[in-house]
Amino acid sequence: MSDTKKADALLAEIKKGEIHTVILALPDMQGRWMGKRMTARHFAETAAAHGTHACAYLLTVDMEMDPVPGYRLTSWDKGYQDFELVPDYATWKKLSWLPGSALVICDVADDRRRPIKVAPRQVLKDQLLRAWEYGFTLKTASELEFYLFRETYESAAKKNWTGLEHHGSYIEDYHILQGTREEHVIGEIRNQMEASGIPVECSKGEWGPGQHEINLEYAGPVEMADRHTLYKHGAKEIAMQRGCALTFMAKFDSRLAGSSCHIHASLWDRSGKKSAFWEGGKPSKHFRWFLGGQMALARELSVFFAPTTNSYKRYQAATFAPTRIAWARDNRTCGFRVVGEGNSLRIENRIPGADVNPYLAFAATVAAGLHGIENKIEPPDALEGNAYEAEVLPVPKTLAEAIGELERSKAARAAFGDEVFEHYLHAAKAEAAAHDRAVTDWEKGRNFERI
Repeated sequence: MSDTKKADALLAEIKKGEIHTVILALPDMQGRWMGKRMTARHFAETAAAHGTHACAYLLTVDMEMDPVPGYRLTSWDKGYQDFELVPDYATWKKLSWLPGSALVICDVADDRRRPIKVAPRQVLKDQLLRAWEYGFTLKTASELEFYLFRETYESAAKKNWTGLEHHGSYIEDYHILQGTREEHVIGEIRNQMEASGIPVECSKGEWGPGQHEINLEYAGPVEMADRHTLYKHGAKEIAMQRGCALTFMAKFDSRLAGSSCHIHASLWDRSGKKSAFWEGGKPSKHFRWFLGGQMALARELSVFFAPTTNSYKRYQAATFAPTRIAWARDNRTCGFRVVGEGNSLRIENRIPGADVNPYLAFAATVAAGLHGIENKIEPPDALEGNAYEAEVLPVPKTLAEAIGELERSKAARAAFGDEVFEHYLHAAKAEAAAHDRAVTDWEKGRNFERI
């Protein structure tokens, strides 16, 4: 269905009285929806034809919505101008858990309708254009894990996010019995996603008490990132409706397993019907080079896979989180796990955590893979045994280390261009600086009396 027909379909639903609220939203740098709720009447009469405006500061703020100085896009000196939210009508969906509401994902443009290059959705689109110019398309999927609590977000905040009651009392990896106790939330998320046009494969308990994974069906990278972001947002809203809270922090508790976002990627021809990873009954040279590129740039692009200081606390041995940049077939101790064969052959990047922005993580995946193809980078031999004990290159241990890797990366600057490269390098430095200024509960407990 064309965008015009999709727009007409939305307007028809509004005319029938099926929709009273239209949410126009863009993904911000942290991977959250930002935007406006419009009355359906006003949307149909005005914004449907030309979109709406929002403050450009949305792509320069931190997690707390504090404006961070030093960006080229906008600043106090520039007056924090508006940019345009341009509806992508191919994305509109009725949100079944919010009856009468529809979501339209927007791209971002300046006052001359030129795309804002640093907008996460545009960053991904530009990398996919590079892949297209090489003759390729991609298919991707992201696996998201989270912890579910018998708390509301308000009660968790009052407890200072400590001593929270997990929704499970033991490790429930693949447990059906414990899953039944949580089905009133997890099942609701699964079913509401399906009803809202987000195809779900399955859900399962994970390697922590109250920890879960809900897997979505694969798609093209932009659509997959849209699905990922809507699912993540919707899961929180559905949990709230059920009097619960959940977190996608990469490492909620130092004693428990972290929450990952494993990214599956495969390369295809432009038609999307022939895998470029498989040729003559075996993995192709493009598979090898794509894998080689991902491994070669894993450290340099780590900021896009692990964007917060908390992200790096997930990388602990014997927790199913990777600590080494190694690859093997179906080996969960490696940073890169290769699975499938023929058209199902794909590379699973196990480095990202659940706190990742999928648009940026997918863009980094494409950029690294193309780097490998451009330079015909062969991967090392597949690792045998336990990667945690292997003497191979480690993932960065801190955000500061990852920032240093990115700052020195000529490949990242070449792939993303100066504007995007400098924007996200600056964002990472601002995040690190905010952490360095913070006085934590750990410091108080360690030093208040005894120092």
